[in-house]
Amino acid sequence: MATPENPIRFFDIASGPPVQTYAPNPWKTRYALNAKRIPYKTSRTPLPSIKSVRQSHNIAPVRKLPDSSDFYTLPMIHDAATSTWIGDSFDIAVYLDRQYPDSGVRLFPPGSVGVHRAFNAYVDALVSRHTAEESNAEFVRRAGVSKWEDLIVDGETREKLMQGFEAEMEEFSKVWKGEGGPFLEGKEMSYAEIIVGGWLGFLKRTLKKEEWGRVCEWQGGRWKKLDEALEQWAEVK
Repeated sequence: MATPENPIRFFDIASGPPVQTYAPNPWKTRYALNAKRIPYKTSRTPLPSIKSVRQSHNIAPVRKLPDSSDFYTLPMIHDAATSTWIGDSFDIAVYLDRQYPDSGVRLFPPGSVGVHRAFNAYVDALVSRHTAEESNAEFVRRAGVSKWEDLIVDGETREKLMQGFEAEMEEFSKVWKGEGGPFLEGKEMSYAEIIVGGWLGFLKRTLKKEEWGRVCEWQGGRWKKLDEALEQWAEVK
């Protein structure tokens, strides 16, 4: 098993300086590793190097760009204790829970992996419709502009996106009916919270300050409370 002397290697997307982790799927893996209390170290990979890093370890891409070409992204982990490489955030969480069942928080109640997988796909589709994901640099390259800011929507168009996002989150909140605590099942955290929390971590670090403030007020402060509840597992190592 992973130990402080032989930790899991966690590959995140490099940003900064200063060092800042922002992408939603690496946030899911960070939350999972911290909640499971599994020793790990972070390797930060620049966006242009992700494809070569994955290919060097024979980790196939798990996502597609809008034109159906392969999208090489992170997270990825290497557990040297079991000689295991995994390159998808959901599969990483399943592996951690099965390989280290008695360590930290149990991420998946018995028989719930399939439901969580569907929920993960639903939330990713919901939020990514209204945000610019970590593929920004690749889109900049293909669009032939010098920087991502040249493509950022602003003004009335941006406000309409925020309004549409708020309406979608209002509908989503009807599914999120946790009672007695910030989590879906009250006081017990599962991977469902990490799925949403990964996107909250992304929004918190990429939206304008006033826009993140608006998100925190939506649905009676539900998303702010969840973000705060997950803070205990948000350490960046």
